[in-house]
Amino acid sequence: MNFMETYEFWRKNLDEDTTKELEAIADNEKEIEDRFYKNLEFGTGGLRGVIGAGTNRINRYTVRKATQGLANFILQEKAQEKGVAIAFDSRRMSPEFAKETALCFAANGIHAYLFETLRPTPMLSFALRMLGCTAGVVVTASHNPPEYNGYKVYWEDGAQVTAPKDKQIIDCVNAIEDFTAMRTMSEEDAKKAGLLTIIGSEIDDAYIEELKKLVLHPEAIQTASKELKIVYTPLHGTGNLPVRRILKELGFEHVYVVDEQSEPDGNFPTVIYPNPEDKKAFTLALDLAKKVDADLVLATDPDADRLGVYAKNSKTGEYEVFTGNMSGMLICEYELSQKKALGILPENGAVITTIVSTNMTDVVADAYNQTLIKTLTGFKYIGEQIKFFEQNQDHTYQFGFEESYGCLVGTHARDKDAVVAVMALCEAAAYYHMQGKTLWDQMLAIFDQYGYYKEDLYTITLKGIEGTKKIQAVMEQLRNETPEKIGTYRVTEFYDYNKNVKKDMVTGTVSESGLPKSNVLYFALENDAWCCARPSGTEPKLKFYMGVKGDSMEEAEHLLADLTNAVKKMVAE
Repeated sequence: MNFMETYEFWRKNLDEDTTKELEAIADNEKEIEDRFYKNLEFGTGGLRGVIGAGTNRINRYTVRKATQGLANFILQEKAQEKGVAIAFDSRRMSPEFAKETALCFAANGIHAYLFETLRPTPMLSFALRMLGCTAGVVVTASHNPPEYNGYKVYWEDGAQVTAPKDKQIIDCVNAIEDFTAMRTMSEEDAKKAGLLTIIGSEIDDAYIEELKKLVLHPEAIQTASKELKIVYTPLHGTGNLPVRRILKELGFEHVYVVDEQSEPDGNFPTVIYPNPEDKKAFTLALDLAKKVDADLVLATDPDADRLGVYAKNSKTGEYEVFTGNMSGMLICEYELSQKKALGILPENGAVITTIVSTNMTDVVADAYNQTLIKTLTGFKYIGEQIKFFEQNQDHTYQFGFEESYGCLVGTHARDKDAVVAVMALCEAAAYYHMQGKTLWDQMLAIFDQYGYYKEDLYTITLKGIEGTKKIQAVMEQLRNETPEKIGTYRVTEFYDYNKNVKKDMVTGTVSESGLPKSNVLYFALENDAWCCARPSGTEPKLKFYMGVKGDSMEEAEHLLADLTNAVKKMVAE
């Protein structure tokens, strides 16, 4: 069927609300085409799209299709006995989509464990492992704008699905063509059949207890908590209750929550973009911080897997912003240094990060004799490494992070966890407060010790079919005509992960890249600088990550500006 025929089928054959929504656009052919010209793609991470009726939107039918495909895969694997855990965030339609998911699983004879109310994404990862489930689903679009929602799939190890299961699940989803043929049942019937269980406080309690076990210096918290002031905002998301609970139970006495952003609200009325990477999202939190003279300002995204940070500069009294690389390295250095001091840092310890994160990780891991493992972009690859450690008994996980404001302390979850990141940062703040330092002071000390590493991201947005072709053309040109220099930096090594190739640009030696196939190009540059090109997996964007190392903050900023300009020029040519 063409898009208009598909539109008519949906308008006439589905539920009353869908019919009303589609009849309202009957005279808008462009809108109809956009909603129906293709199916919303189920990718390696699941679904993400604009909420609304249509095959190219996220709605009860596209969610049910994704669930039916996942259910078919679970049945193929003969893994249905253990069930599936389901969580959802504060976005519009999240509770409804989560219930659709649960009832579709139940109708397929797969026990669904559904959270009673909204929960952070890392709690889904924790819950499915605690319950011994085969898989998990969380309904969230992370930090995307309000019109979006999404659907992420996890496997029994607690991490998002990786190869080969990700592709196998995609095939099962894509094999479903009839939007009226997916199985479902009523909530009452599902409960009567013992196929739907509502979960809640028992998971929360167990999760909080696991986090408490990760604290290294409870005595520092007890002493500093009487003075340390923390401002926190959940940005209308899921972090409010678990973050406040863990901080309260650990003994932090002065935690100020931004009232205007404390309640869950899928419209995110106080921010343009509910993303803790965006400085504008901190406007209200910083106002409150100045009023109460806070030491630390924290924000979690709607599903509470990413954390943004500001800390007071003790010399100026101003609040300084941390990048994801900076907050990740501060937690990493704290965890490793304090475990070493306590005599509990294992000899076979490992730190995991991604190829687009800061090179400071290399020198910090080396300073504590920890193995460093780098993965492709995406925390699922970090979670996968934890599974490998358990299977092979070769390393003990110490810390994992990626530059996009996500990290994981401990192995209670297998995805980035902003709740445990808040806990770790506040503990670190208490520890350094005892030494008369703020977290910003400590960050400067880390730069002084290891070098001034600084990173940036340059993004080109290219929409539509022509934009897709342009992105492909740029990638192919860089792949086939590898530059010998980028700006003033000589390219020392070139990695083409799509072809599993690593080329030494000095000797010409070619070897394997060592990572799974992915359309990513990486340029190792002299003086510990680097650049990486990768098309976004969820948006019409081409991303260029880059990093430099300087002898001072000012020099690093200057070097990074020059490298960024060189990349822009290279792409424009």
